[in-house]
Amino acid sequence: MDWNGRRTIQGIAALLAAVAIRKAIRQSRRMEFDGKVVLITGGSRGLGLELAREFLKQGARVAICARDEDELRRADEELSRFGEVLAIVCDITDPDEVEQMAVGIRNHFGRIDVLVNNAGIISVGPIESMNVEDFDEAMRTHFWRPLHSILAVLPEMKAQGGGRIVNISSIGGKISVPHLVPYSASKFALVGLSEGLRAELKKDGIYVTTICPGLMRTGSPRNAEFKGQHRLEYAWFAITDSLPIISMDVQRAAKKIVNACRFGVAEVVLSAPAKLAAKFHDIFPGITADLLAFENRMLPKDGGIGDRKAKGFESESVVMRSRITSMTRAAERRNNQIA
Repeated sequence: MDWNGRRTIQGIAALLAAVAIRKAIRQSRRMEFDGKVVLITGGSRGLGLELAREFLKQGARVAICARDEDELRRADEELSRFGEVLAIVCDITDPDEVEQMAVGIRNHFGRIDVLVNNAGIISVGPIESMNVEDFDEAMRTHFWRPLHSILAVLPEMKAQGGGRIVNISSIGGKISVPHLVPYSASKFALVGLSEGLRAELKKDGIYVTTICPGLMRTGSPRNAEFKGQHRLEYAWFAITDSLPIISMDVQRAAKKIVNACRFGVAEVVLSAPAKLAAKFHDIFPGITADLLAFENRMLPKDGGIGDRKAKGFESESVVMRSRITSMTRAAERRNNQIA
């Protein structure tokens, strides 16, 4: 055998060895959820509700929290048919309420093994319609709320010798998107927090996973907030959310997130378009910015209700009740988005 042949065989052997080692490391981190206690913030609707369903299927005991008592009650009634559930009304912007919630979960279940920071808000509109309060609310929701929850469970996870923290960010936390600037800025902050904590907490057996979904069909546009020409803003946002190739089925997304949590994966970008966009942005940040600037020219201009807010369900037009948004409307019904 010549030199090149030996080099090829050695290369293949090294690759196979690396794959085997990676698989062994992955298996060593595996967490089975049967009997484990999972806390999901924002678990009363949308992705949080679907994650609760998936963890229950895996045998976990699930605590969900949200601010809306009626939403929680409806979610609790459904989820309790599939397993042991604790629903807690909690404003996780308040550290004292978060600490009380953590104590309540420990008193009820005895421990907390997994924290999923899922609670979120979306405010859509041109930068001219945004104000400091929009940025402050986004940061309180997507940065400070997760931080309060993490600090509340961290001492217990360290004492137990391990745990899982899953932070639901967004592709908007990697690429800042026009008409979603407060949202994107706050999701960037969450990615930074999540990556830093993973590096610091791995020594304690705590694996922090960052999830960056693209568009998902959760039914969330109905309860998002829209500014400026709010009917047009809602139309483009909800229609894009309904497109089957661009947007991802939330049940499939939940399965991937739970699996990433099981193996303590560092980061997952969900949906092929989101992965492609993230890779392209990493290689060509300038071109990405130019393309987004071109896209921004196609979006609604400032005007309408200005910096006032309207919910999605207050911004509906005839097109929103057509077949083009049927997937989003089906997701609304399935994921507790409608009172």
